[in-house]
Amino acid sequence: MSTGTPLTRLADRLKQPFSRAAVPARLHPSAVWAEARGTAAMALAPAARLVRDRFRRHVQPVLAVVSVLGWAVLAGSVLLWILGQAYGWQEAQAAAIAAFVLFVLAVGFILGRSSYGVLLDLARMRVAVGDSAVGSIAVSNTSARPLLPAALELPVGSATAVFHLPRMKPAQVHEDLFTIPTARRAVIVVGPVRSVRADPLHLLRRQVLWTEPRDLFVHPRTVALAGSAAGFIRDLEGMPTTELSSADVSFHALRDYVPGDDRRHIHWKTTARTGKLMVRQFEETRRAHLAISLSTNTDEYGSEEEFELAISAAASIGLQAIREQRNLDVLTQQGPLRCETGRNMLDDMTRIVGASQRKTAVDLARTLADTVPNASVVFFIVGSNVTPTQLRSAAASVPPGVRSLAVRVQAGAAPSRANIADLTVLTLGDLAELAIVLRKAAA
Repeated sequence: MSTGTPLTRLADRLKQPFSRAAVPARLHPSAVWAEARGTAAMALAPAARLVRDRFRRHVQPVLAVVSVLGWAVLAGSVLLWILGQAYGWQEAQAAAIAAFVLFVLAVGFILGRSSYGVLLDLARMRVAVGDSAVGSIAVSNTSARPLLPAALELPVGSATAVFHLPRMKPAQVHEDLFTIPTARRAVIVVGPVRSVRADPLHLLRRQVLWTEPRDLFVHPRTVALAGSAAGFIRDLEGMPTTELSSADVSFHALRDYVPGDDRRHIHWKTTARTGKLMVRQFEETRRAHLAISLSTNTDEYGSEEEFELAISAAASIGLQAIREQRNLDVLTQQGPLRCETGRNMLDDMTRIVGASQRKTAVDLARTLADTVPNASVVFFIVGSNVTPTQLRSAAASVPPGVRSLAVRVQAGAAPSRANIADLTVLTLGDLAELAIVLRKAAA
């Protein structure tokens, strides 16, 4: 209970905000300094961004013109000049002046402006391994004055092709053809086309980009399979199940008519013979759903050739499923591939990179069973280092009633078939024999 006169109580209230206990923590000197420093940083942030942007826009392109050799010559001239001044070496000073003069003369070779119209044309953006990939570069002089001879560079993957341009009159067009090797599956970045100006000693090098880079997909090799006889589900409408239905396409038996049955399914010949209405009964069917498990663990393959053979086999089976309008899922250790169209699937197959990893084909089979629970046919594409015990473990993850096949690639091996419990194991030694191997599975 408060005591004292009203004036005393008022004085007590006025004293409370100024007491030591009531001083806010943020007024501590260290906190004040941190807050001031943060405020200053926020105030300087726009200026720092402006300086950084201007540096990247104006200064960085200029510094990029100087080659490694150019920086070495420039640094050497400065060092020789300092040594000459410090020790009175006239030879060092003369060498520094000579190096600096070379650097200044190099500037004259990169000055000037070229005006080109460059068109990079690739006949096909997607080819298979071994197919020819042809392209062309059409260069036109878009300026009103003649242009001196120059060089154009076209990066193709890790290599660079050089095209030499002659002296070109205004509106003159110069065209060059080129061929890109496609011996390996890869995504090859073609371009950008760039014009290069450099001095004879390559102290300075100035380049201007004229096109955007483009991706050339070198798809894995594939072979055409002979439809359903190649080992796929031969019933076009799917596999029959044990569930009965009153309307489907897989006939099961006849039964007595029950009110409410569709009269279109009445079997009139049996009805006339027995004297009572008989209707057809069907088994429910399901559309064939193909799932492919492609292991990208290089430890399971004997060589790089086997790994590429596995990718080609998976791509061939997947393409056949898409042509037959089957539901398709392809899964690797890196995740699922796009299977909406054959192009999407082949593009993702081209991007596959094998690596040694902890996740094996058995782990991938378990992931596939969880990811695609409604599959009716499962293909395990594995290498020659996968053991029968591992294949048995992979097959154990497949739900009952799902047909499972393992394609075990082994370069140079004769095509064969074996069974491990309910798993059909097919040995593939050459891509051309894939149709034969799958036909053995269908037998």
